[in-house]
Amino acid sequence: MIFERVANLLAEQFGLEPEDITEDTGFEELGADSVDLVELSMNLEEEFGIDEMSEEEISAIHNVGDLVNYLRGKLGE
Repeated sequence: MIFERVANLLAEQFGLEPEDITEDTGFEELGADSVDLVELSMNLEEEFGIDEMSEEEISAIHNVGDLVNYLRGKLGE
């Protein structure tokens, strides 16, 4: 469920189809820059109702799988 929600957010933000995103998809592959990552973090905070993500947390996330695992930890899943 988390992966699907993340894939939909990424697809919308980067103009892709959700089916084109896998857990191995890296943010560099998406062409994400630092502004994109800040926007993504704000969208994730709103979508999942989590606290603001720190720069340290964001910098530790390199691909979609890392992000899903991070969200699972934050949401206690």
